[in-house]
Amino acid sequence: MPSFDIVSEVNKVELKNAVDQTNKEVSTRFDFKGSDARIEQKELELTVFADDNFKLKQVMEVFTGKMAKRNVDVRALDPQDVEKISGDKVKQLVKVREGLEQEVAKKIIKLIKDSKIKVQGSIQGTSVRVSGAKKDDLQSAINLVKKSVTEVPVQFNNFRD
Repeated sequence: MPSFDIVSEVNKVELKNAVDQTNKEVSTRFDFKGSDARIEQKELELTVFADDNFKLKQVMEVFTGKMAKRNVDVRALDPQDVEKISGDKVKQLVKVREGLEQEVAKKIIKLIKDSKIKVQGSIQGTSVRVSGAKKDDLQSAINLVKKSVTEVPVQFNNFRD
């Protein structure tokens, strides 16, 4: 029975490259001269440091631009609240989402069932496995999910015949 998996993954190498390029650009830009603006990465947690809220937004704009150029979906970022460190200095924790959360996976399964396409969906940890008798039905399910799920980046892999 043909099947495929719906997953939400981030290319970690490209993410690290985007962080490195952002730090390099911020260190050479004139408007950041003498400031302590940077991004630190620990696995899938990024910490953005800046002198004030305006510079923090500027660093995030540069970072999202670098991510877009490297084909890393910006929807995978989950920015937390901005914290004051000392004086005007601020930092912001940005979590990188990997895998489908339970609510999103349930929404995808419900979407597939409600569409009346002859496929079955099942949650497999942080992914959703979709199987059906015909490849055309699977193609229809892929197109439906692409159009409907917009809050997180989704990829389709592990296609089996």
